[in-house]
Amino acid sequence: MNHEELWQAALGEIELNLSRANFITWFRNTGIIDKKEGLAVIGVPNGFSKEWLANKYYKLVLKALRNISPEIKEVNFTISSVLSKTGEVAKKPRKEKSIILPEEQAGFDELEANKETNLNPRYAFDSFIVGSFNELAHAAAQGVSQSLGTLYNPLFIYGGVGLGKTHLLQAIGNAAYNKSKEKVKYISSEKFATELINALKNGQIEKFKDDYRKIDVLIIDDVQFLTGKEKTQEEFFHIFNSLYQKNKQIIISSDRPPKAIATLEERLRSRFEGGMIADISYPEYETRLVILKSKLESKNTPLPNEILEYIAANIKKNIRELEGALNRVLAFSQLNNTVPTVSQTSKILSTIISSPKKLINYKNIIKAVSDFYDLAADDLITKCRKREIVWPRQIVMYLMREELKISYPFIGEKLGGRDHTTVMYACEKLNKEMETNETLQQEICLIKERIYG
Repeated sequence: MNHEELWQAALGEIELNLSRANFITWFRNTGIIDKKEGLAVIGVPNGFSKEWLANKYYKLVLKALRNISPEIKEVNFTISSVLSKTGEVAKKPRKEKSIILPEEQAGFDELEANKETNLNPRYAFDSFIVGSFNELAHAAAQGVSQSLGTLYNPLFIYGGVGLGKTHLLQAIGNAAYNKSKEKVKYISSEKFATELINALKNGQIEKFKDDYRKIDVLIIDDVQFLTGKEKTQEEFFHIFNSLYQKNKQIIISSDRPPKAIATLEERLRSRFEGGMIADISYPEYETRLVILKSKLESKNTPLPNEILEYIAANIKKNIRELEGALNRVLAFSQLNNTVPTVSQTSKILSTIISSPKKLINYKNIIKAVSDFYDLAADDLITKCRKREIVWPRQIVMYLMREELKISYPFIGEKLGGRDHTTVMYACEKLNKEMETNETLQQEICLIKERIYG
């Protein structure tokens, strides 16, 4: 592989481990400048990006590169002014050649976004594959696109990473914009917070508020990132009320339902729960296979059904990961000018498929649950009886029992010296809830992803 192909392949793997907002923020305009003697030099656009990538994502970047090019032992980040807008390193004109991961698969499709709306025109209902795992969210989204501000307002869609929330949100926005040229704005909660901070710094807060109050369809992605930001939540609350009172459509996404966003202001939680809440869960095997076949149609590289069936059978929880696996197999096929066998496919995807669960202990579970609910780990061990603490604590008890198979007395001891009967009650309660409560099932799955990460 040349430098560009190696970096694009690595980006495909890096994207699987980050939220879409973080991936776009930190890996846009990056590229491999040099690679020799086991050192890969990554060009970045500025000093802030260099410091952040080196401190936060060094191990992730090194692992992704080593999975593709094992001779790489070290990564350095350096500021470079020779990067193009797509993140490729400026160099001699390249020969026409198939790229391992097209720009859109590497996550840079935001570069094609409409500057007025921030929407990518490729996200449409026609290209959204519907299955039992997302049919409620899809139906609600279509209903909203046809009856803006009146049918479901707000519409709150939640689900895990890589399940299609962003596609669905932008499909609503595109439908509204194309139909009647409504004033639509799609924005991540992180970018909303950044815009607000800049407006405050520059003395333009009133303009900021006025601009948002003129919007007909406001789409906020990953709203859970507003937690802990009191000023941002306050301003968002006022904007929400202003738009809602004028029957303007508000659409929100999150990785969890409103009640599970622990540090969300109660008045915002109440507004979110006052509309339609729809979840997107994990796609079943048949739908995963349809998704792969649909993606393959646009690649112009045929693969036999047994390869697609192998991928669909082994990657179960993430549509983005499905696509990443397909891209890996296609890269192998293009570079070697051959169609891989199932055995070869297994080796190609060995870092994604069949990786054993890491060894964990009760501390891993406490940390994962406290992080998920935006609590301090010590809160789960104290005697506090507030509901926002009791519920996560019971989930810790349930997961310690289910995942570690440890005794009730041991669990009680590690959670502040509680009686074993308290632990038994919590575990029995959660076991019963898990049978019928789909929201709880989703939360437990998301927490387990953090535990085994």
